[in-house]
Amino acid sequence: MILKIEKRRAFEHLPGMLLAALGGERPSGVMIARGDLAVECGYERLAEVQEEILWLCQAAHVPVIWATQVLDQLAKTGRPSRAEITDAAMGVHAECVMLNKGPQIVQAISVLDDILRRMDRHHRKQRSTLSQLHASEYVHTDPSPTTVGAPQVDQAP
Repeated sequence: MILKIEKRRAFEHLPGMLLAALGGERPSGVMIARGDLAVECGYERLAEVQEEILWLCQAAHVPVIWATQVLDQLAKTGRPSRAEITDAAMGVHAECVMLNKGPQIVQAISVLDDILRRMDRHHRKQRSTLSQLHASEYVHTDPSPTTVGAPQVDQAP
C-alpha cells in the first residue's frame, strides 16, 4: 500500500495515516507527489514539507518514493537543468525515485543512477556510525530487594 501525499491535508494527517498503515497486515510506503504538493503548500515551502515527510517516514521505518518531475527535462529533451540535477540528488534520502516517461528516458535513468551512486557515498558519511541500540529489548527479571526503586518489568512471553 502506498500513501500518496499530494495534498496539504494528507501532509497534515500523515502521522495518523502512517500509524493506521503500520497497523495493517500489508507492507506500506509513502510517495511524495511533489508537483501537486507544491501547488497545495506553496512552492516556497516544498523543500521544508518534503523534509518533514522524509523525517516522519524515517522515524516510522516506512520507505519513501521521491516522485514528480525528477529529471523531467532530461527525459524529454536530453538536457537537464541545474535545478533538476540538484533535485535528483536529494532523491538519495528516499528508497525509490520515480522518473516520468520521455524519449530520453534511458539517458535519464543512467544519469540518475550516477547521481545517486555518488550522493550515496556522501549520505552514508553523514549517518551515525554507532550500532543500533537494543534498549527496548531489555527486560528486568531480578525481583530481589537490592533493586529498590528500580521499575519492575514483567518478562516478555
